[in-house]
Amino acid sequence: MSLFKARDWWSTVLGEKEEFDQGCLCLADVDNSGNGQDKIIVGSFMGYLRIFNPHSIKTGDGPQAEDLLLEVQLRDPVLQVEVGKFVSGTEMLHLAVLHARKLCVYSVSGTLGNVEHGNQYQIKLMYEHHLQRTACNMTYGPFGGVKGRDLICIQSMDGMLMVFEQESYAFGRFLPGSLLPGPLAYSSRTDSFITVSSCRQVESYKYQVLAFATDADKKQEAEQQRLGSGKRLVVDWTLNIGEQALDICIIPFNQSASSVFVLGERNFFCLKDNGQIRFMKKLDCSPSCFLPYCSVSEGTINTLIGNHSHMLHVYQDVTLKWATQLPHVPVAVRVGCLHDLKGVIVTLSDDGHLQCSYLGTDPSLFQAPKVESRELNYDELDVELKELQKIIKDVKSQGVWPMTEREDDLKVFAAVSSSLDSVSQATNVEVGTDSVPSITVKITLQNRVVLQKVKLSVYVQPPLVLTCDQFTFDFTVPDMTSIVAFSVYLKRNYIPSELEGNAVVSYSRPTDRNPDGIPRVIQCKFRLPLKLICLPGQPSKTASHKLTIDTNKSPVSLPSIFPDFANQSDDDQMNVMGFRLLGGSRVTLLASRTSQRYRIQSEQFEDLWLITNELILRLQEYFEKQGIKDFACSFSGCVPLQEYFELIDHHFELRINGEKLEELLSERAVQFRAIQRRLLTRFRDKTPAPLQHLDTLLDGTYKQGWEETVDAAIAHLLKTCLSKSSKEQALNLSSQLTIPKDTSRLKKHITLLCDRLAKGGRLCLSTDAAAPQAMVMPGGCTPIPESDIEERSLEESAELFTNHKHLIAETPVPEVAALQGVLD
Repeated sequence: MSLFKARDWWSTVLGEKEEFDQGCLCLADVDNSGNGQDKIIVGSFMGYLRIFNPHSIKTGDGPQAEDLLLEVQLRDPVLQVEVGKFVSGTEMLHLAVLHARKLCVYSVSGTLGNVEHGNQYQIKLMYEHHLQRTACNMTYGPFGGVKGRDLICIQSMDGMLMVFEQESYAFGRFLPGSLLPGPLAYSSRTDSFITVSSCRQVESYKYQVLAFATDADKKQEAEQQRLGSGKRLVVDWTLNIGEQALDICIIPFNQSASSVFVLGERNFFCLKDNGQIRFMKKLDCSPSCFLPYCSVSEGTINTLIGNHSHMLHVYQDVTLKWATQLPHVPVAVRVGCLHDLKGVIVTLSDDGHLQCSYLGTDPSLFQAPKVESRELNYDELDVELKELQKIIKDVKSQGVWPMTEREDDLKVFAAVSSSLDSVSQATNVEVGTDSVPSITVKITLQNRVVLQKVKLSVYVQPPLVLTCDQFTFDFTVPDMTSIVAFSVYLKRNYIPSELEGNAVVSYSRPTDRNPDGIPRVIQCKFRLPLKLICLPGQPSKTASHKLTIDTNKSPVSLPSIFPDFANQSDDDQMNVMGFRLLGGSRVTLLASRTSQRYRIQSEQFEDLWLITNELILRLQEYFEKQGIKDFACSFSGCVPLQEYFELIDHHFELRINGEKLEELLSERAVQFRAIQRRLLTRFRDKTPAPLQHLDTLLDGTYKQGWEETVDAAIAHLLKTCLSKSSKEQALNLSSQLTIPKDTSRLKKHITLLCDRLAKGGRLCLSTDAAAPQAMVMPGGCTPIPESDIEERSLEESAELFTNHKHLIAETPVPEVAALQGVLD
């Protein structure tokens, strides 16, 4: 704590609840008065621009109205203000204001007043540049050695330097390896830009190197610059300082050299203009801003450093010369000449406290009051300590509240109707000519205590849809019961991946320690009936795709496990049953009379899964009711990868064709919309189906993103828990998903995944897993390095699975005339 306080020469508070940062303060003769007197320019994040010409304040008086020369509200937040020779054809000073997406240059002028209100000041917009990227900060100077004018360089949030030659845009360059922008300064002696990267190192780039490097507008990533024309952007010199930087300032040391000052989080550094360290100083307090300036002693530099302890330190090189107290934490500090008073220190806080002060020697008269001493009662302290330890122990063992209470806060039940809706709730379906049924699901919520922000979200697998999937509740009193109902139906002409739905409830329960409530989530799953998407159908004797399931129990008659699809008048259905999916596809299910096998067959490979899964679930339920707990299903054979790959190729082809169609439609969208409006005028009562399909095409529903997403997920598994070597674990995955040229890489990764799972790989990262462990890393997908298995053809890879048992696969069986004879 300093003995002396900064002497207040003039001060004011800017606005109400406005915010400021280090770039919001500037001192200069912005109105070109020529008398050498600086004006104070302040911009705020609320978009206010103010210019002050302060006068000395007498004791007890406040700032005068004439101290504020100009106050104007701009539409956008002000990030930084600078004054320089920014307008071509003149060497007059102009004001540059940096917004997030715009750079504006103004002229500031004053008109002599003839009345007591004094002079009038106004700003005039000279030119502006609209930025394509969000700006972070800027610097200016005579780039390239130009005379009589200043150029501006803006750094964007993604690390791009944009250079403006006054009224025109010159070029833009990406800094290599940029992650987060840092402070930026320009050295006129070396004609270089100096910044501190997210790698915590000071970097210097020559202006000429930037000017002749590859254009960033044509190459979006710095890593791609070596692939294009022009020179690659290379750094002039670097210096690792080991910490993030708050600010950079460049001061001429003498006529032949300059110094680069860098303010870090714990130290401040003085570097030569070639990157060598002149000196560094470890700071005792966390700094908030700094300002180096020339010293009266030859060969030394003075530095003002403000910190978060309300102090302003004055260093001469590394020696502390003075320390003074400030009434606020400064985020920006400047030194200027105000009304012939040289060396006035101007500070600005983040909440708008603007102060002009000087260093004085009047001591503070404050004296700390005496503390009344009292005798300590150690017995009472011991009792209080034991009580606190007991509270801490209870909180650690029980959490925020006891487990038994948490489990009973809210109960959620889901009930699916036993029959389909008498009147279907399906609307705007695309399932051909079939009548699409719907079924009602009821969700019941019962709360034991008062709950806040209760929200129910229901999810089903597409193309199943809900008539309503979001609900909110008010459980303001305990022991309430709320019931909501909705219907589920099939909307599109393909089958869902599963018939299981999930009801998720999020809520907050207030506690004594957290009145706003601690968020929690509870979920309840429900199973939809097969008859929602399927009808009884005629069995088929032949099929292109077949799947045989082996069990360890005697076969069960199909009507007993599928009573909702059985025909009571047909005795031949004991071992054969047909299903017709909505939309026309047929699936046949057979049960063997003598062996313990079941067969599912269909003309389309993708239709086998849902009936197979339903068969397994119903068999498990059947034997559980019989008290049998060791029931199991399996199959022997090769994984049907070839059929799966054919579906992938078909999907990818439809996707590519759909994108081409969408591109064509976008060119004709205006004509199509005009035709649609005329047809709608003709069909006033109802919208014909062709118009609905036209809307589907115009909305671009062919974009799926499936191939690259699955490829990224599988590549991540192969790199982490299923990796074979440290070489695979060290691969870097790309950060973006792009449409692949074909499906060969995806199919190769799927083959690798199945092979490593078949050889004992596990999809986990626990220490007992057989596969090598790796860190979970984010990213997209790059090819796994070529290995011995990848060099084989896909046909050879499929043969690797013939000696393993799987849960769902196909067993090739010769064709025979009778359906039942195949299994017997």
